[in-house]
Amino acid sequence: MTTVTELAPPTGPDDPDLAALLEAELDILADVWGHHDFATTGRERWGQVADTRDVRHVVLVAREGSEVLGYSELEIPVLDNDHLLYADLAVRPAHRRRGLGAALWEATCDLARREGRRTVLAGVDQRTEPAPGPGTLAPATGSGLVRADQPGVRFALDRGLTLEQVDRYSVLRVPLPPSELAAHHDGAAAVAGPHGYEAVTWVDRCPDALVDGLAVLEQAMSTDAPLGGVDWHEEPWDAARVRRMEDRRALSGRRTLTAGAVHRATGELAAFSQIVLPARPDFAWQVDTLVRADHRGHRLGMLVKTTNLALLAQQAPGVRRVGTWNAEENAPMLAINVALGFARSGGSSTWQREL
Repeated sequence: MTTVTELAPPTGPDDPDLAALLEAELDILADVWGHHDFATTGRERWGQVADTRDVRHVVLVAREGSEVLGYSELEIPVLDNDHLLYADLAVRPAHRRRGLGAALWEATCDLARREGRRTVLAGVDQRTEPAPGPGTLAPATGSGLVRADQPGVRFALDRGLTLEQVDRYSVLRVPLPPSELAAHHDGAAAVAGPHGYEAVTWVDRCPDALVDGLAVLEQAMSTDAPLGGVDWHEEPWDAARVRRMEDRRALSGRRTLTAGAVHRATGELAAFSQIVLPARPDFAWQVDTLVRADHRGHRLGMLVKTTNLALLAQQAPGVRRVGTWNAEENAPMLAINVALGFARSGGSSTWQREL
């Protein structure tokens, strides 16, 4: 008999329940994306969830015996956004059309109510974005499309969720030819330099002299990036929260490469861009990139991205693909990515329901 239960927090990276969950994720990733670039190891997942001071992770599973047939992985903010939670819900291909998704959704809503959360966010991945035309849906932003007949989209619509945003997934093949990377970097530096900006880099741990500035940028990142209609509120960040993030990545075995732009006259960290190196030796995540609002207009986005790509080639020469996500309405950042050679490789939509 199939039941929906809450997994106990993993006892470590070799926890058998965690291993069963990750096996189910592999099956679903292969079905949705046709590759395993997004897969995580037991150590990586343990490092992500062991510290619950900023975000709690709860996993609901539908299983028979020890086999996980489907799951709803929940991220529950602790320090902020105490009105919502995010659910990543999926069922393995061989076990669909048995009511497991519906049971997992009901269990998710029940848990949200117990937690006092009034809003549930969920995502639906898509390997390709449809061309404009009949049978497609767009969020209120007007940017990005999903197929109305996609199973995940139908599932969300049937349960009263509203499409709020579409994100583009893009992949850059690396390393870039040195002359091409240098041309992008030098063009940005020629604009930024005369205005008093210089690029800096670090690996894993932010220098003490810059950590407060990084916290300012991380806090801005929580709401400066386009949110569409998603009911997400600003996150409070300080140096201690930055250090906790760094510690979680260290526990997971992941390395972080960061490039920043420092404004020499004020000493402010005006921009940053980060690449995270997961367990896969040939793949990396381009994660946060942000330019402070009061420092924009000096090509700092291109400066920090190209500086970090040069650091990537030096620190992880085996990486061949860099993946990144951007809101479809984030035209300035998408323009930088396209100029560098990032190619559209799918996407995801964010859905929202008030309970």
